[in-house]
Amino acid sequence: MTTETAPTVALPGGEMLTWSDQRAEGGNRPLAALAARLVPAGAKVLLAGPADPAVLDALGQARVTCLLRGYPDAAAVAGRVDRVVVAGAAGLPYGAEYDVVIAAGGLDTVESVEGTRLGWGGVLARLAAVVRPGGALLLRLDNPLGVHRLVAASGWYVGRDDAEWSVGGVLDDSRPANLEQLRLRLGTAGLRLGDCYAGYPHPEATTALLATEALARQARSGLFDAVLHDACTSGYAGRSVLADPARLAVDALYAGRAADLAPSWLVLAHRPDTGGHQPMTILAATAPTAATATGGPSAVTATTAHGDATAPGDATAPGDGAGRLPVAVLWAGRSGGRIVEVVDGPHGWHWHRSGPVVPRSAPAPYASREIAQLDPAAPHGPVPDGRLLRSLLLDGCLRRDTALLRRLLRGYADWLTGQADHGRLTGAVALAGVDNLVVAGDRFAVLDPTWRADEPLPVDVVLARALWRFATDLLTGGYAHPWTSTLDVAGLTVVLGGVAGRDFDRAVVDAALDIEAAVRRGLHADRAAGPDAEPVTPTDPPPGRHSYQQLRDAWLRQRDENTRLAAALRWTEELLTSRERALRRAEAKLDLLSGTVGYKLARLAITPARMARRGAGAAKRRARAALTRKEGTGE
Repeated sequence: MTTETAPTVALPGGEMLTWSDQRAEGGNRPLAALAARLVPAGAKVLLAGPADPAVLDALGQARVTCLLRGYPDAAAVAGRVDRVVVAGAAGLPYGAEYDVVIAAGGLDTVESVEGTRLGWGGVLARLAAVVRPGGALLLRLDNPLGVHRLVAASGWYVGRDDAEWSVGGVLDDSRPANLEQLRLRLGTAGLRLGDCYAGYPHPEATTALLATEALARQARSGLFDAVLHDACTSGYAGRSVLADPARLAVDALYAGRAADLAPSWLVLAHRPDTGGHQPMTILAATAPTAATATGGPSAVTATTAHGDATAPGDATAPGDGAGRLPVAVLWAGRSGGRIVEVVDGPHGWHWHRSGPVVPRSAPAPYASREIAQLDPAAPHGPVPDGRLLRSLLLDGCLRRDTALLRRLLRGYADWLTGQADHGRLTGAVALAGVDNLVVAGDRFAVLDPTWRADEPLPVDVVLARALWRFATDLLTGGYAHPWTSTLDVAGLTVVLGGVAGRDFDRAVVDAALDIEAAVRRGLHADRAAGPDAEPVTPTDPPPGRHSYQQLRDAWLRQRDENTRLAAALRWTEELLTSRERALRRAEAKLDLLSGTVGYKLARLAITPARMARRGAGAAKRRARAALTRKEGTGE
């Protein structure tokens, strides 16, 4: 495409004609949902850096200008936005003002090598200059000490691909390395730092945005625990890492450092205005739109994961305070592909969904027994508070606190029994494992009720399935526990059932495995074939991510198991050898005794007695047969 066929593309100088910043891995749907909240219809928006398709979909009713440095990227988005400027930050026309400036890829992807070098601080100053008074800047900053770098198998400095290339150096004094330094840089540029989010699990592919203030205030939140574990587990699936990123992120949460170790931060900064304009966070809830100009209701356009616009007013949950951004914005990829938000209302945290659920186009191949069903209305209602049951059980195992384990597991089993109808469970309770249950005192609650079971399941099978999944995590994760190390997963499941006050047998565990296989196929119905609940041994590494630390731990467990088996084999061989030697000595004694005079005389003495015994037995049998015939003839 040339400029003649793309008149919306401006080339003021500094363009990189053959460069593209688009990555194969990408997509920031939580950012798109947040942008939909912030930007009212008709607002002037500047997208600085690579344009995420999800963000473009979310800004469909705004007037969007893209600032890109690569011409191929400009040609790709020319038909979707009002204007494209192909240049570095210096190519922005002076005097231009925008309501919102979004730099979703950071500032490294804004500066061009073909134009004037401004550095990180110069690019920030240039973007801040085009933010109108009362406007906002939405900026992503990558964390040099984030979880993604701490667990990376290769150093960040060895990358030679185009995706790893940037203009700025790591020792650039104008580049902030933490949130406090960023606040100072923004203040120097005339901006005031507002809301801030921690992005997990990768800077380029973020599935969870968590408010940093809430992370620091609610360090023991079961919601944050579950979100971080799920995001870092699924986000690193199939990757080779040094250590388990999910374990590191959860530990950082309980230490109050989850925001400090976030792979990236997404900050919202405002330009103060003395003219009485409200900042963009207030505009998110009260800004006049095209609808209000004609007397209609206020509307903020939210988008689903597929870019479908929702109805006006759907972006703000009932009870949400005016101008208050969500506590968490989550991409629920396994829950129908949608954005789920957690908002802080007058009565605590509440679930809120942005957009409708997209139904599946084709039935699953196992439709004859579909157990896991997606609830189109979930999640909804208040977010239950409390600690995550999985973390409490792991803590009890590591501390060998059998009293705590007994109290938790028996409380869980009794809670399941109380939820059952004639000994069977349905709904979200039937599918929730220990990683989706929160505990507050003696109260248990399902954290995310998105998936439910319509088929009634026995209570013991539901409990055995949850305990089997926990036993799998416990053994494959290498966690210490108070029971014998020779137990397999099924055996540990039976032991945990005993701690919970239930007497399981292998039939109950087998039934639980069948349910687990059916549920896994239901959760992966969009794939050609979902994974089954394959047999797991204690020496296996955790499924999914390839952690060198956990692989080494699995190797050590395999070595210990091989050592134990080798010792048992040596003991068995020694026992067989000793028995064989004793048998040979007995045979030698028999051979020696069989040639003596005493042995021969003994045989001569025994032979008549043996013959007499045989004759007496034969006579006894003949007499018994005669009596039988006599009784049969009636004589």
